[in-house]
Amino acid sequence: MESQRNILLIGLLFVSFLLWQQWQTDKAPKPVATESSLVANAANSHSADVPEADTGVPAVAVTENGKLITVKTDQLDVQINPVGGDIVFAALVSHKMELDKEQPFVLLEQTKDFTYIAQSGLIGRDGIDSSAKGRAQFSTTATEYTLAEGQDTLEVPLTYVADNGVTYTKVFVFHRGKFNVDVDYKINNTSATQLQVQMYGQIKQTIKPSESSMVMPTYRGAAFSTQDVRYEKYNFDDMAKGNLNQATLGGWAAMLQHYFVSAWIPPATDSNTIFSSVSAGGLANIGFRGAVYDIAPGATQEISSQFYVGPKDQKALSAISETLNLVVDYGFLWWLAVPIHWLLMFYQSFVGNWGLAIILITLTVRGLLFPLTKAQYTSMAKMRNLQPKLTELKERFGDDRQKMGQAMMELYKKEKVNPMGGCLPIILQMPIFIALYWVLLESFELRHAPFMLWIHDLSVQDPYYILPLLMGVSMFVMQKMQPIAPTMDPMQVKMMQWMPVIFTVFFLWFPSGLVLYWLVGNIVAITQQKIIYAGLEKKGLK
Repeated sequence: MESQRNILLIGLLFVSFLLWQQWQTDKAPKPVATESSLVANAANSHSADVPEADTGVPAVAVTENGKLITVKTDQLDVQINPVGGDIVFAALVSHKMELDKEQPFVLLEQTKDFTYIAQSGLIGRDGIDSSAKGRAQFSTTATEYTLAEGQDTLEVPLTYVADNGVTYTKVFVFHRGKFNVDVDYKINNTSATQLQVQMYGQIKQTIKPSESSMVMPTYRGAAFSTQDVRYEKYNFDDMAKGNLNQATLGGWAAMLQHYFVSAWIPPATDSNTIFSSVSAGGLANIGFRGAVYDIAPGATQEISSQFYVGPKDQKALSAISETLNLVVDYGFLWWLAVPIHWLLMFYQSFVGNWGLAIILITLTVRGLLFPLTKAQYTSMAKMRNLQPKLTELKERFGDDRQKMGQAMMELYKKEKVNPMGGCLPIILQMPIFIALYWVLLESFELRHAPFMLWIHDLSVQDPYYILPLLMGVSMFVMQKMQPIAPTMDPMQVKMMQWMPVIFTVFFLWFPSGLVLYWLVGNIVAITQQKIIYAGLEKKGLK
């Protein structure tokens, strides 16, 4: 196979991959569920004891004293509603909303037009939260809590005393340097009867369209894990069609978006139920119902869970649950992407610059693939040398394809040429590029990460389009280094000539990190081609 056709093959595979990515995204978040289906879903929900949207999402103004409880740590700025003890606001202090502004990134919030909050409570026979009775009104000794210097943990206790005299204490425990929050209930049964309660945690978000573009599709929606399913996306469209109701040991439920995640993680040893629903108001809801606890008179019971609200930090997520790190979704090539991500992190720890780390990993990948590259160009050179003999066979056998095929195979065997030798290395290289594509797309570390000069954020497009244009020039140089076979179809020649332009247009909107990888890869490939061609000339194969 001629080198020009190989480059066309790369282009076809690459564009096909992008189209497939977009098709995957189009199947995901869709805010188009009909009102009838939403109402039916809410009515048929298996979690009727869990507060629905009308009572479970109190507006900011319904707090008894008009104030939310604010909590500030080195990583989180959180607001808790005393009604139900829901987290109705969460900003990530160490992550900016925009690169050139100091405002922290807001993940959870409740505004007039958009709701994204984390709820938790106690349901069951003696629960203090229900659709019928409403939510518990907690009291606190303070409305502002701050993690002080030298303090590793910060406890925020909320207290509720039921009509029967039972005291329920809901404690939020924040940790220095972490984005996970312990949410614990301490129930002191001072009554004369046995109590039965069940904890739940749920995340509610207004359904809205996906914000991803065609060239960089990203997922916004729900996901969950059970003992049988390690990781499964459950997008808004799926949620509108049917409710989850899966019993499991452990598990978790989450809402995902590009770079960030919120998740409820109940105890791994408890029997839980992962559920979802969509309210008639257009709120998607996913969460868990925990184990049922019987609390004897005079006894005290503690019920715990964890809530994570922060970046898709694989190390931090793995420390909470062995499967929670899978929200960093590398697709079907995860087994290849994981070591690539590890290597990227390794290089960055030495050079301290993500752009340089990308360059180093590009050099590593190209270096490891050099034997394949050399085999590719050697095979193509041998095929070019066989062109006169192949032309002679075509003239001899004419339209007799069977004899022509047999003669060609005998010629290949005699000359020790593999006709697939030119394209096979390219096919083997594509999974590596796709895996690296997902690594750079999913790595939150690249968000707002500078490189040098005018590149201040490797996760967004080059503001001046310099890298894409340089990448196009490098492709043009590579193309000129490839001799055009005289037997090549004129249409293929025209497509070859337009390929650098087409790729440049695609890469205009790609994140700078990906364009940097491709540009450096092209420069290395040009260098390797010169070295390989020089060796082939000495062997008379050029």
